[in-house]
Amino acid sequence: MLSINEIKRPIAADIDAFESTFKTSMQSSVPLLDRITHYIVKRKGKQIRPMFVFFSASLCGGITQATHRGAALVELLHTATLVHDDVVDNSYQRRGFFSINALWKNKIAVLVGDYLLSKGLLLSIDNHDFNLLKIVSEAVKQMSEGELLQVEKVRRMDIDEPVYYEVIRQKTASLIAACCACGAASAGADEVTIEKMRLFGEKIGIAFQIKDDMFDFGTDDVGKPLGIDIKEKKVTLPLIYALKHCEASQKKHIINLVKNHNEDAKKIAEVVKFVNETGGLQYAETQMKKYQDEAFEILNTFTPGDARTGLEQLVRFTTERNK
Repeated sequence: MLSINEIKRPIAADIDAFESTFKTSMQSSVPLLDRITHYIVKRKGKQIRPMFVFFSASLCGGITQATHRGAALVELLHTATLVHDDVVDNSYQRRGFFSINALWKNKIAVLVGDYLLSKGLLLSIDNHDFNLLKIVSEAVKQMSEGELLQVEKVRRMDIDEPVYYEVIRQKTASLIAACCACGAASAGADEVTIEKMRLFGEKIGIAFQIKDDMFDFGTDDVGKPLGIDIKEKKVTLPLIYALKHCEASQKKHIINLVKNHNEDAKKIAEVVKFVNETGGLQYAETQMKKYQDEAFEILNTFTPGDARTGLEQLVRFTTERNK
């Protein structure tokens, strides 16, 4: 598999320029805010979402200044949601570094998230990018609804497969869908093309989340702690499938372990073993590939070229990764 640097080579100059734009868009006259945003910028990830914006724009007419602003908007709002998520989840680490709430406490973390959200809104309003703002705002609304739907279902432990797909479509896939739609819109694409790219991104987002959920039941060397979803009582696709294909008594036993013994390492290991032996991982892999193939079917309706190849490589990177 190609590395992320090899994949982004056709848009490397645009990504470099974007990083400068993104850094500038976070600036503040408040020294504390500047220190925190500098900390955030230094620890940014692989820039997967901006890459989806740039490749989508390139595929649909060409990268413009609006594309750069769209990528910054997506990343500002995405970063804001991550900062808030760490507060909600009482998480003190992100990508191996201390989270904002771990270093500066919850109150400041919430305010920083609000600040990033407002900067994203102003970036679009000041430049009259109302179409981009509408796309991303819809995604943020869906992300919030997905989180709340998951919280509601986790409490009752009644997540079935259709509910699982609805949760991940809203929580994860909606933002990647927005990236692809923003890229197309920034390039001046028509509404039909924008919707096609949104659907492409949604399918990739679903495949991406299924892959991420699979790591919970794999080996413990993939970057995500083994059994972390079980500890948080999250019922994901591998577990849903396994619970559907076992005896009633075993199902009751496993649900009891997830609900009442989710801090016990031995009990977590028992759940992981159960999922593997019942075929949960294999089923999730099949479903992940189904969504990936559906995304490729959409992508293949576009003219071949560097942009289409770049998107295909980026899709494979996000869905076939080992961590």
